[in-house]
Amino acid sequence: MLNSCNLALLAQVESAQTVGSAAEWWATGIGAVLLLAGLGLFTCTTRAGIIARATTKEAIRQPLFLLVLTIALVVLVLNTFLPFFSLGDDVKMLKDCGLATLLIGGLMLAVWTSSTSIADEIEGKTAMTLLSKPINRRQFVVGKYFGILQSILWLLIPLAICFLLLIYFKVGYDARESSKEVPPPLVWQSVGWLPFVVPMPSPERLSSVLQIVPGLVLIFLEIAILTAVSVAISTRVPMIVNMVTCITIFVIGHLTPVLVQVDTQNAQLVVVQFTARLIATVLPSLEIFNTQAAVATGAVVPPVYLGVSLLYCAAYCTAAILLAFILFEDRDLA
Repeated sequence: MLNSCNLALLAQVESAQTVGSAAEWWATGIGAVLLLAGLGLFTCTTRAGIIARATTKEAIRQPLFLLVLTIALVVLVLNTFLPFFSLGDDVKMLKDCGLATLLIGGLMLAVWTSSTSIADEIEGKTAMTLLSKPINRRQFVVGKYFGILQSILWLLIPLAICFLLLIYFKVGYDARESSKEVPPPLVWQSVGWLPFVVPMPSPERLSSVLQIVPGLVLIFLEIAILTAVSVAISTRVPMIVNMVTCITIFVIGHLTPVLVQVDTQNAQLVVVQFTARLIATVLPSLEIFNTQAAVATGAVVPPVYLGVSLLYCAAYCTAAILLAFILFEDRDLA
């Protein structure tokens, strides 16, 4: 009797945890939809949104957009069929390489667009024409930033859809190559009040796809931070300096945990301690957006972690845009 009560209690606890997790994911999805709706409303109803729409169209029309999109798609498809010799972990390797491909492609477009759209317009005196209209410098910077973010979304959305479909296919392909039981692409199930069965995604394939969705969100947040930094730098320096600086910040930002560890190990060295803390404080901690450990262990990033990462991204992007206001305020455009 006691064992049966314990089993019933455990079942109720697991059911409550499942419902709570589902509620958190529903809240996360609704929040993402509201953010996208707010971005669209900002673009359509504000003066800075006019700059954002023009920047997005300019970024999509440039040859680099199609080049990055094509190369990323080719790399994703090649990684799906080329063996990684990972002893049964080819799906995890595809996820890791795919996320890295989307991250690099998005960063290339962000840095290039911010340089050509801000630095070149300032050097070519085009920005003076825009600012002669009822648009101030702050609206100019904010419009450029959100316009670049929209172009990144237009790049990442088709790449993410293709990536998720390739993962869905790779689960069965890898099982067949390893002489294992191949999960069917679709499972016929009854849903609700329908009197007939309908095709549903395979649970094994679908779980592998859903596990990577939070990683896509974190990639966009990381690109948003580096885009804000690139926009701030572009108000003062040309393209080459901007690209080198962003690459340096990207590398050091992922080494922030190592710098903090060096700080704790060398507590007696005042110079090393101060330098490590300064770098870890001023530069963005990009390692929090890295999902390599979650992919390797098959874990799912929880919604709470996504919320905290979103707050950190919003805070750092706000600081970078405020810095851009300061740098651009007294910039001579004549």
